[in-house]
Amino acid sequence: MLPILFKTLPFFALIGLGYWAGRVRFFTPDATAWLTKFVFYFALSAMLFRFASNLSLAEIWDNRFVAAYLCGSGMVYAIAMASAFWRGVSTEEAAIEAQCAVIGNTGFLGVPMLVVLMGPQAAGPVLMVLAIDLIVFSTLVTLIITGVRQGRMSLGVVKALGIGLLKNPMIVSMALGLLWSSTGVAVPLPINEFMALLGGAATPGALFAIGASLAGKSAERVAVAGWLSFCKLVLHPAAVAFAAIYLFKVAPGPAGVMIAAAALPVAGNVYILAQHFGVAPQRVSASILISTTASILTVTLVMALVMG
Repeated sequence: MLPILFKTLPFFALIGLGYWAGRVRFFTPDATAWLTKFVFYFALSAMLFRFASNLSLAEIWDNRFVAAYLCGSGMVYAIAMASAFWRGVSTEEAAIEAQCAVIGNTGFLGVPMLVVLMGPQAAGPVLMVLAIDLIVFSTLVTLIITGVRQGRMSLGVVKALGIGLLKNPMIVSMALGLLWSSTGVAVPLPINEFMALLGGAATPGALFAIGASLAGKSAERVAVAGWLSFCKLVLHPAAVAFAAIYLFKVAPGPAGVMIAAAALPVAGNVYILAQHFGVAPQRVSASILISTTASILTVTLVMALVMG
C-alpha cells in the first residue's frame, strides 16, 4: 500500500495546497470560481476530447461494464434513500443524500488521477463511468425532485434536462471526440498537441480548484455527512466490486478502474445541484469535505487492492 500512497499523495497534496490558498484567502471565492470555470470549459474538456478522439466507441462501451456499474451504484443509491426515509426526511432530501452516496469526483479527480496511475488503458472505463454519472444519475435526481415538487413529470422538465446535457462541456467534448474517432481520420498533429497542452492544465488546475472550493465548506450535520461519506468511500466501491466481479464477470482491467472510480469522494456538482434546488446544501458540503479528507487513505487502499 505504501508505494501506492506515494503515488497518490502528490494529487492530494495539490488539493491540500488549494485548500490552504483558499483558507488564507490568497485565492478568493471569485478566483476559485474562475479557475473552476477554466478547468471545466477548457482544460478538462480538451483532455476528454483528446482521450475520446483516440478511442473507439467499442473501447468505451461494454454492456457488462455498464450493467455492473449501474447495478452496484443502484444498490447503494437504494440503501442511502432507505436510510434517509428511516430518519424521516423528505423525498427531495433523500434523493440528494443518495446522490452523495454514488456520485464521485470523477471529472476533476478521477480522470486525471486514474489515467496517470493506472495507465492510458484506464481512459475508456473512466469516461464510461463519468458518462453514466452525468447522464443517468444527474438526470434521476432532477426527475425525482421536480416530480415531487410539481406532482407530475412534464415535457418541459425532460426538454430542460436534454438541453442541459447538450450544454455540458464534458458530455460535448466526449461526444465530439468519439465522433472524430468514428471517421477513422487521425487528429492532425497541431490540434492534438494543442489539446495535449491545454489538457495538461486540467490535472493541477482541477485538483487545486477542488482544494480551494473545500476551504469555504463547513462540516455541519457531521453524523449524517459521515454516513454519506461511508456510503461513498466504502459501500459504493464494495457494491460495484461485487457486481463487476461476481454478477457480471467484467474483465479485470476495466473492473479495477470501475472500482477505483467508485471509491472517489463526493463530487462538487452534487453541491451545485443541492444549492440549485435549495435542498440540504450544508449536508452535501460537509459530505464533500469529510469524504475528500478521508479519501486520502480510502482511495489509496482501494487502488492498492485493484492494482495489486
